[in-house]
Amino acid sequence: MPSVATRPREFVRVAGPDAEDFLQRMVSNDVAANHDCDALLLTPKARIVAPLRIVRRARDDFLLLTEPGLGDTVRGQLLRSRFAARVEIELEQHESWLVLGGNEVLDERPEGDEASAADVERWRIESGVPRWGRELDDTILPAEAGLERTHISFTKGCYPGQEPIARQHYRGKVNRRLRVLDIEGEAEPGDELLLDDKKVGRITSAVPGVAMGYVRTEVPEDAQLEIAAKPGFARLRH
Repeated sequence: MPSVATRPREFVRVAGPDAEDFLQRMVSNDVAANHDCDALLLTPKARIVAPLRIVRRARDDFLLLTEPGLGDTVRGQLLRSRFAARVEIELEQHESWLVLGGNEVLDERPEGDEASAADVERWRIESGVPRWGRELDDTILPAEAGLERTHISFTKGCYPGQEPIARQHYRGKVNRRLRVLDIEGEAEPGDELLLDDKKVGRITSAVPGVAMGYVRTEVPEDAQLEIAAKPGFARLRH
């Protein structure tokens, strides 16, 4: 029997004759080619405004799922960019459940045992799933968090942030990456990671034995990292 937990979310409806074309021009993934997909709403400089899950409910009716506290932000940015597009953009209320290791389900609780908050956090960290306010904010580049693999299409047309996203992908590299870390000892969000007394990373989320954090890309895969001011160490999980 799978484990199930409620997942706090906020929801924005985007519907109307121009809904698909409007979203295709506004978000980072290919809405037209997918029934549902993960995507990002970005600034023109490719800073993250909000992570999204976009679900097509009908040909011209989409539901955007985003993180708590970001619903009004998403609605506001879309409204400011609507111009003459024939599209309605409104907040909606729904309930959401997460099946650990599976899908997200709306408005009808799936079968399964109730997962604790600690269970969900451990699953999230071990799965390398970034969380808004921990691993993601407007200072993080999508590629640093590994979101170019899941939230971005490199074959669709233009959207805000598309040029710096493509330039980084094809010509550049990032200086740090979000990694899962095996922990020996204690760790908590905000702890610095050291290699030869040099700061090379920062822990963003942690539960006993495992953590997630940003680590500089030049750190060797087999390196043993010190956790600043604490006994124990961290290793990159492969």
